[in-house]
Amino acid sequence: MNLELRHLRVVCAIAETGSVTKAASVLGLAQPALTAQLQRIERTLGGPLFERDRRGARATALGELVLARARVLLPAMKGLQDEATRLAGGGDGLSRYRFGGVNSPILGRLIHRLALSQPQAQISTYASWSADELGRLVAGARLDYALTGVCGQTTPSAEFGLSWREVAMDPVFVLLPETHPLAASEEVPLGALAGEQWVTAPGDGCFGDCFAAACARAGFTPRKVYETDVRGCVDLVDAGEAVALCQATFRPVAGLVTRPLAGVPLRWRLLLGWHPDAPAAGYAEQILELAVDAYTDALAPHPQYLAWLGRNPSFGAHQHSAA
Repeated sequence: MNLELRHLRVVCAIAETGSVTKAASVLGLAQPALTAQLQRIERTLGGPLFERDRRGARATALGELVLARARVLLPAMKGLQDEATRLAGGGDGLSRYRFGGVNSPILGRLIHRLALSQPQAQISTYASWSADELGRLVAGARLDYALTGVCGQTTPSAEFGLSWREVAMDPVFVLLPETHPLAASEEVPLGALAGEQWVTAPGDGCFGDCFAAACARAGFTPRKVYETDVRGCVDLVDAGEAVALCQATFRPVAGLVTRPLAGVPLRWRLLLGWHPDAPAAGYAEQILELAVDAYTDALAPHPQYLAWLGRNPSFGAHQHSAA
């Protein structure tokens, strides 16, 4: 086996985390696969690189030598790749854009705008319910940008070293059957839904805790909370089995209505993230502008929400200063 840069990244990840198991998580690999890869690397180099016990993994003398060389080679190679990418892009953009999204309401419109502005670019998408997974993929250079949402003023985990900018902030709405007694209300008090069952999409953020806290402030504990994909949420609401929390820009569905919760007990911020040292960082402001435009496009089918935004100007698209 010939030693490659990816093998050096494996060695560095194990040294930095102090554990093969933790390194596997950072690299997005199964622990047995990473262990087998380490064994192949050690056979190629002629000896063990780490002493491993219950306390973790510590570099041997050979491991320290390999780490010293890797810590020079990897940044140098990354610098070469970044400069080559910028040169190949001719300063107008990347040749490839890789987006990840967590139930993003604007991903399709963002890609449409990007494809129109850069028809030669290759664009790909990756869907995940996990903001942490997307952060790990961006940090590992397997994605360029992540679109995700967070409650209120919280931010995604800082573990992956990403830069995050706000695209927009929306109130959280409730999705009801149009036959529901509160469907005709302009706003629905959260406490008026105390007797309902609920359904929401999965995720690894704090939304479930924020929702429980909002219900507690309204004087009740949710009876039951189902968790399923967006289609399942719609089906359960349509069947009258549950009501759902949804984004204000949720696409209209026949037989269902969305209504704001009175007093805005829950807020949802849409964020765009990227790694500050990646080539994509040089084009992040351009992508952020397209994301804000895509959000604005998404408002068109929602005249009631546009009217609500007119009365609540602190919500909606974030106004970014010119770079």
